Amino acid sequence: MSVLERARELQPDLVRLRRSLHREPELGLRLPRTQEKVLAALDGLPLDITLGRELTSVTAVLRGGRPGGAVLLRGDMDALPVDELTGLEYASEVPGRMHGCGHDLHTAGLAGAATLLADRRESLQGDVVFMFQPGEEGHNGAGAMIDEGVLDAAGKPLDAAFALHVSANRLPGGWVASRPGTVMTASDVLRVTVRGEGGHASAPHHAKDPVPAVCEMVTALQNWVTRTFDVFDPVVVTVGRLHAGTQHNVIPDTAEFEATVRSYSEANHERLAQGLPRLVRGIAAAHGLEADVEYQMLYPVTVNEPAATEFALETARDLFGAGEVWHAPQPANGSEDFSLVLNKVPGAMLMVGAAPEGVDVEKAPQNHSPRAVFDDRVLHRQAALLAELAERRLAAGASA
Repeated sequence: MSVLERARELQPDLVRLRRSLHREPELGLRLPRTQEKVLAALDGLPLDITLGRELTSVTAVLRGGRPGGAVLLRGDMDALPVDELTGLEYASEVPGRMHGCGHDLHTAGLAGAATLLADRRESLQGDVVFMFQPGEEGHNGAGAMIDEGVLDAAGKPLDAAFALHVSANRLPGGWVASRPGTVMTASDVLRVTVRGEGGHASAPHHAKDPVPAVCEMVTALQNWVTRTFDVFDPVVVTVGRLHAGTQHNVIPDTAEFEATVRSYSEANHERLAQGLPRLVRGIAAAHGLEADVEYQMLYPVTVNEPAATEFALETARDLFGAGEVWHAPQPANGSEDFSLVLNKVPGAMLMVGAAPEGVDVEKAPQNHSPRAVFDDRVLHRQAALLAELAERRLAAGASA
């Protein structure tokens, strides 16, 4: 029986697990109910399991029946602070929380891969590390798991690492896409508080108004970006939160904003970290004000190792057919803490289309939307692809 045929047999179990996770989404680094469900799904498999100390991670190691190297497979588990508006019968039962990025599918798919590879353990030419990770959505869960030793869990160096990420739009259901090199952006946060002196709005000359300074900063960020960076190595700076004052006739003491900062190369990643704080401090000084500036570098650029990427895409073509595998022409604008793994281990991240059947993928709600819907039909394909990537990579290493 092929891995894809066996994965189809697991589909009902994978759907049950995914929908159970979807109904009870959890946020951040502490996901106790999610961890319980993952452990239940892995129960009975021949795995060496280690639980996280500072986060509710699960690291499971499958020892192959034949000597060889080691491969890591990752699935993230956390949800988003979003009120779900899909109307699904298995929609979130927790107000203000939703699996709006598809991590419930990632978790179920990885559990399925563990079952598939356990079935083939005797012929497996090496070991597989299953990385069930909390805290991908801005909490550096991958970094925390690395600190706790996930990359050393097999007791030998990792030959490769792979992860899948589903997409609610843009890709037809079941299609696989990736590219060598930069596949996702670096992600940072710029936080600025401008400090002035409040007063009556009718007499701004007797106050130090921080609001015009902040407004100037917001527009200056865009001008600085277009005049500093090559359009063929772009950066994105978007102010997502801006706040000042309490009512119309009061000049506030402070005004503040936060911006997300994205870049496609590590060179620009570093330039932004230096240049943006300098820019806003200069504008504040020109207004006679002070600025508290925090620049937080979250995740580096996600870089796929070229040989690992071509291997992964070729594996997907063999499983699903060349017509359902796409060589992406450009990186995605999102970011990933799996970048921290790929900084240390050669490997690749692949996208899997999970748009529901019959929808226009160009118009479907995107990941992070409260209306995002991911199709269960792709679960067995995720499990099969992850398992096949591990098995083939181990076999290639053993024969090298």
